[in-house]
Amino acid sequence: MFPKFEVINYALLNPLDQYFFSQTEPYQSIMLYVRAVILKTLPGANERFSYRIPFYNIGKKPMIYLNVLKGTNFVDVAFVQGILLEEKYPILKDYNNRKQVRSIQVKSLEDFDELEFVALLKDAKLNIENSRRAWFI
Repeated sequence: MFPKFEVINYALLNPLDQYFFSQTEPYQSIMLYVRAVILKTLPGANERFSYRIPFYNIGKKPMIYLNVLKGTNFVDVAFVQGILLEEKYPILKDYNNRKQVRSIQVKSLEDFDELEFVALLKDAKLNIENSRRAWFI
């Protein structure tokens, strides 16, 4: 006998889960893994679906978002105030000349350094908590 598999009814999923499960591989695996690391490292983070992509807030302040940009071959793990962290974390890149956002471009899970990412998340959280403004420096 073959094991029974349940078919996922995407209409019953919340918008965040719909977004993640609608991604093609390898993007789906990368995003689900990064999501798990974020939620494990920052248990108080608020995960929300905004601008049709997943955002992670500290309080009401957006800290990080995940996106697959058209015409690219990576998941863009973007830090809203990443400019404050790019000197300490050279893995953060200024992709597409963004003023404050800096990001890690993850092409595969093998290239993803979880320990450095966790340290980066913790520093970004401190910056957000100490910032008086929601979006801008």
